[in-house]
Amino acid sequence: MGRRKKEDILPFEPFPIPPYNAATARENNSLGQCLAEARRCHGLSLSELSTQLVDYGIQIGGPAISKWEMGRSVPDAYQLLALCCILDLENILEVLPTCKLPLLNDEGQQKVEAYRMDLAATGLYRPAPPHSDTTRYVEMPVYTLAVSAGTGDFLDDDSWEMVSFPESAIPQTAEVGIRVNGDSMEPVYHDGQIVWVHRCETLHPGDVGIFLYDGEGYLKSYGEQMPEEGLQEAFTDSNGQVHPQPVLISFNQAYPPRPVSPYSPFRIVGKVL
Repeated sequence: MGRRKKEDILPFEPFPIPPYNAATARENNSLGQCLAEARRCHGLSLSELSTQLVDYGIQIGGPAISKWEMGRSVPDAYQLLALCCILDLENILEVLPTCKLPLLNDEGQQKVEAYRMDLAATGLYRPAPPHSDTTRYVEMPVYTLAVSAGTGDFLDDDSWEMVSFPESAIPQTAEVGIRVNGDSMEPVYHDGQIVWVHRCETLHPGDVGIFLYDGEGYLKSYGEQMPEEGLQEAFTDSNGQVHPQPVLISFNQAYPPRPVSPYSPFRIVGKVL
């Protein structure tokens, strides 16, 4: 190869100014605005978007999505990819406000704005109203600890999350939701089901409740019986009155009733509604 002539050597061209600036985007909450607008355009409520994210392997509630839209936090890379799939954001850089290059000068921008206002005045090009979700949702605490595998601090620790539910699906006196674990209460309560609980310290025989017994949590039906042989004294008060012995009863006949020992810690946490 011969030597290149001086006139064949192209002069150095600096890199163009990037259309995206992370600091500016964060300051303007560009990502949050983009996600919120795309969600509304798809007619999705926060709860509905949360439900669709489950299909992409992401368990996150409506309040967390709201924080993304408000710029209080940001989704990680995998969450953002799932959002782009659901909200049809094939190239999110094209819709982020900070990525729109100024193709017009100030005079051109003014003409565009004037034309936009003229179109809006006709009423022919207004966007369709957003989908109205008439269902009212409420946030409820749901404990992620399995009922039959809790600890002595069950329902007193921070192992819970706030989840959105239709208001009509929540019993009026419900205070907390708990996920069922196991099949001991089949066929009424199923593994993975969320039951609603009203906190209380006493139950009537036949009530279904949440119990702490010997350091573990249980979902059982409450029963009473005469104290077992040798335990009468332990259930007799100072006035000589013999009190019944509590019994934890499973609906599944494969699990025998479990009398409560007076020598092990026992507490009624609440009633299942």
